Amino acid sequence: MNTNYYAVLMAGGVGSRFWPVSTTQFPKQFHDMLGTGETLIQKTYSRLTKLIPQENILVLTNEIYNDIVLEQLPELTPDQIVLEPAMRNTAPCILYATLKIKKLNPDALMVVAPTDHWIEDEDAFLQNLQSAFDCAGKEEVLMTLGIKPTFPNTGYGYIEYDFKTDRQIKKVEQFREKPDYATAKSFLAQGNFLWNAGIFIWGVKAVTNAFLEFQPDMYELFMAGYESYNTSGEKEFIGANYIKSNNISIDYAVMEKASNVYVLPADFDWNDLGTWGSLHDKLDKDENNNAVVNARVFIENATNNIIRTDKGKTVIVDGLNNYIVVDKEDILLIYPKEKEHEIKKITEIVTSAAKKVE
Repeated sequence: MNTNYYAVLMAGGVGSRFWPVSTTQFPKQFHDMLGTGETLIQKTYSRLTKLIPQENILVLTNEIYNDIVLEQLPELTPDQIVLEPAMRNTAPCILYATLKIKKLNPDALMVVAPTDHWIEDEDAFLQNLQSAFDCAGKEEVLMTLGIKPTFPNTGYGYIEYDFKTDRQIKKVEQFREKPDYATAKSFLAQGNFLWNAGIFIWGVKAVTNAFLEFQPDMYELFMAGYESYNTSGEKEFIGANYIKSNNISIDYAVMEKASNVYVLPADFDWNDLGTWGSLHDKLDKDENNNAVVNARVFIENATNNIIRTDKGKTVIVDGLNNYIVVDKEDILLIYPKEKEHEIKKITEIVTSAAKKVE
C-alpha cells in the first residue's frame, strides 16, 4: 500500500432533504440509509482503506460531530478528525486539511471524497482512483472523477471536457451550473459532459500552488498557522482564525479558475443520495416498485413508494402511490415524491414551530 496516498473524507453536511432521518444533530452520513448494516461514512471509509493506509485518512467535519465520527470509526485516532469551528464551505476546510497533510508528507497525493454518496462497483471505483493517483503523481494537475450521465438530470452540476484528446483522462473545458431540462438534454446530446461528483484527486503541491495563485488571502491566513499544525497549538490557531476565511466552495475558489484541471470519466455507477427519490432508485424494490428499509410491511394496491422506519416497525399500506413514508422517533412524514424538493422548506417550518412551542 502506497504510504504517499492520503484521503480527506468530507463529513460536515446536514443532508436536510433526508429529514426526518437526517437532522442537524445527526446527519445522513452517520445513518445506514441503505439498510446494509453500515452507515454511509463507514462504507466510504472501508472502500478507501483498500487503497489508502488507515493512518493516512482524515475526516473533515463540524465540531459537533466529533464524538459520532469516533464512535462510528473507532479505528481512527482523535488527531485524524479535522474539526471545523465554523461553516465556511469546502475551500477553507480542504486547504486546512491539505496543509496538515503537507506538513506530514510533502510528497503526498490525496483524494477528497464526500461521505454520503452511493457507489456500487467498488472495484471499478478503486481502479479509477488509482488511475487518477497515477496521473497526479506524474503531473501537477487537479483531477476530478466525472460520472457518465444516464439521463438529463437537472440536480447535478456538469463538467464539460475537451473532445480532442484520445487519452483516458480529459482536459476540463469548464464547469457548468445545474441546468434546466432543455440544457441538460443538450449536454447529453453533445456527448462531452459528465456529472460533477465532487471527488477530487491531486498532489499537495499542485493544490497548494493553486490556492496560492487564486486564493492568496486564504492561503496566507492558513499558512500563518503552519508551524502549529499537527501540534498542541493547532486548535488555538484554528479557533481564532478559521472564521476569518471566505465562505466559498472549492469549485468556485480553485477548480473553475485553474487551467490544469482534468477529469477521468468514471466506470462505476454512482448516486449522490441527495433526496428520498434518489435513495428509492438504489434500493431493492418489490414487483410494484416499492422500496422498504427496516420496516415489516403489508402492502396492498400501492406502487412506487419508499417506506423507511426504525427497525422492527410494522407498516400497513393500502392505496398509496408515489409517496415517501418515513417514521423516525416522534416524527412521521408522509409526503408525495414529486414534491420532495419542498422537504427542506418543510423542515425549516417544523423546526421553527417546535422552537416556538419550547
